[in-house]
Amino acid sequence: MNNKQNYEQYMTRFLEENAKINLISKNEEKFLWEKHVYDSLSLELFFDKTGVKPDAKTLLDIGTGGGFPAVPVAIKYPTLKITALDSIRKKLTAIDNISRDMGISNIKTLCERAENVTEKYDFITSRAVATLDKISTYALPLLKKGGYFIAYKSKKVQEEIDAAKSHIKRLGGEIVDIIEYHLPLEEVYERNLVIIKKK
Repeated sequence: MNNKQNYEQYMTRFLEENAKINLISKNEEKFLWEKHVYDSLSLELFFDKTGVKPDAKTLLDIGTGGGFPAVPVAIKYPTLKITALDSIRKKLTAIDNISRDMGISNIKTLCERAENVTEKYDFITSRAVATLDKISTYALPLLKKGGYFIAYKSKKVQEEIDAAKSHIKRLGGEIVDIIEYHLPLEEVYERNLVIIKKK
């Protein structure tokens, strides 16, 4: 993870916004780095493993909420053009405020429902939004051919994959990898990135 100072500044600003509109629960605040920022930055595992370059590509983060993974990823990859999508305007306003104050210029917010978006993207991410079959319904139609949908999932990932596999195939997608990783917490906290490629 690079540029520790940027993330420290980001977390300070995030907590200020969180005090106003409750982007994450008070209980989660003490795990902001481990459960939210570090988790968001695990996208690096996808880029490292596939060798796909993020430069000048577009990424849509569906159901961005408080800006995860969109904002930490925007800080890490300044050449990646990110759209943070959510249907709740006040959450997006918090992201706009943080981005403006920190000079993060490669992220824009979009207050809309995923089914109303018409643009196509190189990458799509989604974290803690819906089950894999449901979120794939929104994500895959918005992917460019050859693009990747990266779904952040918990350790129960296999059940979701089994339920979604045929549905994903119908939508022109294929699960090409599952990247397992662990959050830096005392208890074992397994997470997975499900990598779906648009055929």
